Amino acid sequence: MATLTFSDLLALEHGGWDALCSARGGTFYGELMTSAAVMVLVNGMVLDRDAVASTLDQAPPWSEYRLDGARLVPTGTDSAALVYTATASRPGDPEPFTALMSSHYRLFEGRLRMTLYQQTTITH
Repeated sequence: MATLTFSDLLALEHGGWDALCSARGGTFYGELMTSAAVMVLVNGMVLDRDAVASTLDQAPPWSEYRLDGARLVPTGTDSAALVYTATASRPGDPEPFTALMSSHYRLFEGRLRMTLYQQTTITH
């Protein structure tokens, strides 16, 4: 059974980034997100689960990523968030993408499910 531990949530985040590196992000997040979940992206887009599931597999894959400074933020008896800085790059990009990330999860029927994902750009 899944738990709201730091290691479980960090493993999910790495699973998501690994999926984004292999053009499987839509499939991964389509299964992970609750039906009411949204992703709030740095470009101002807010995508619901259906939009994520139908479009993210076609996004250009990341070639590498790094997660730094991750910390667990408890938000209730059956929910928590993981907050971290992500740095990722794609071939041909002039510089890496770096942003603060927060992913909120809740336990639902013994399974961790994402309820909200949000990005905030970090400028250098």
